[in-house]
Amino acid sequence: METKLDLEPISLPGVELTRPIVIAGPCSAETEEQVINTAVELAAKGIKIFRAGIWKPRTRPGAFEGVGSEGLPWLQRVKKETGMFTSTEVATAHHVHEAIKYGIDILWIGARTTANPFAVQEIADALRGTNIPVLVKNPVNPDLDLWIGAFERLNRAGIKKLGAIHRGFSTYEKTKYRNHPMWQIPIELHRRIPNLPIITDPSHITGNCDLIQETSQEAMDLNFEGLIIESHECPARAWSDAKQQVTPAHLKMIMDSIVLRDHAIDDKPRQTLDELRSEIDKLDKLLLETLAKRMKVSEAIGTYKFEHGITILQEGRYDEVLNSRRDQAVKQGLNPDFVVKVYEDIHEESVATQNIIMKTLSKK
Repeated sequence: METKLDLEPISLPGVELTRPIVIAGPCSAETEEQVINTAVELAAKGIKIFRAGIWKPRTRPGAFEGVGSEGLPWLQRVKKETGMFTSTEVATAHHVHEAIKYGIDILWIGARTTANPFAVQEIADALRGTNIPVLVKNPVNPDLDLWIGAFERLNRAGIKKLGAIHRGFSTYEKTKYRNHPMWQIPIELHRRIPNLPIITDPSHITGNCDLIQETSQEAMDLNFEGLIIESHECPARAWSDAKQQVTPAHLKMIMDSIVLRDHAIDDKPRQTLDELRSEIDKLDKLLLETLAKRMKVSEAIGTYKFEHGITILQEGRYDEVLNSRRDQAVKQGLNPDFVVKVYEDIHEESVATQNIIMKTLSKK
């Protein structure tokens, strides 16, 4: 179901924001010299929007938590000397008031703050009456409704220039990512709020500067609106998140390598695409018919188990099915992890179906 928000395009005075929108700068504003040097280099590479963390929420006390309001005049100087627009993260009403006082052009709400509706509401109330663009990072955990709720709170406070930052999600799975992208979640966000721009944060998704290019390309292939990338004059000396920051020169190489594909297909030959889509529709129909038949068999199995006093869950059989389907997936050239996830969902529904059959027969 689509979520209705009263939105306006994100705009900045005197500049046309074209895709991809690129926001770049250091994870943290460390010193005035570091901020200015990085900004000058980025401006020379064509970057229009500078980012720097002024307040940094950290997991444990004692870690570097940002320079605080002391760094805001440095961002003013960036704007004056380079012509770049400035952006920073806010987590409290005090941060909002300070950022606005120093003329910050774009604010964003971090993942940990998005996860706290009380904090988001405090920020929304502090922003009431302003027209500043606000970007909202996805919450740490994969909770789409919580993410959408943050946009709704801000929109109800009158903030219309909203955008999403997709920075990946925490997971217990061991992957090459610092935060798993779970692309299906921002894709569903786009389906629910079609006119909300999505900016991907490959720095926080990957935690590894060597993976930023490929992740940025994935975001562009999904037709997301832009990228926010951490860039430092000397990443090796960064006070926070050194491994995921790139030099301005490296950032320029990444941006030059990205291919922007055409989203519109109205002017392309349509016959082959229409035929392929028709084939997909036919195959999906067969898939659904097969699933319906499989669930009918699950109902019959539920009846058999009830009549013979057998428990619903049979761990050995479940393991056998998963291993067998994984092997079959490999032989068919399919991603075995994808197939296992599909069968985990099918098994969950099958167990639920058998449970209903058991309860129904018990009442007779």
